[in-house]
Amino acid sequence: MPTIQQLSEKQKKYLRGLAHGKEPVILIGSSGLSPAVAKEFDIALGAHELVKVKARVGDRDERDTILAELAKQSGSALVQRIGNVGVFYRPHKDKPKIILPAD
Repeated sequence: MPTIQQLSEKQKKYLRGLAHGKEPVILIGSSGLSPAVAKEFDIALGAHELVKVKARVGDRDERDTILAELAKQSGSALVQRIGNVGVFYRPHKDKPKIILPAD
């Protein structure tokens, strides 16, 4: 299994397709990324493996920083970012639900 940072474009495309119909599970408001939000995000990733996050904060740079920090803290991959929404993937350690296609 590839590490999270080594997802191929084919695997990212597959994950984007799976995430398309999903609604954001985590909402980040103007107060930014708090430890409580980071903890809820980690719990959501553990349960779902593929999670959408909506970051409604100031400018684009601030959004990018928050999404990058979420990925770093959780050990997940930022698969896609469109506007205020980021899609994150982290496989379950013991029993992954999402089977990625081969490269």
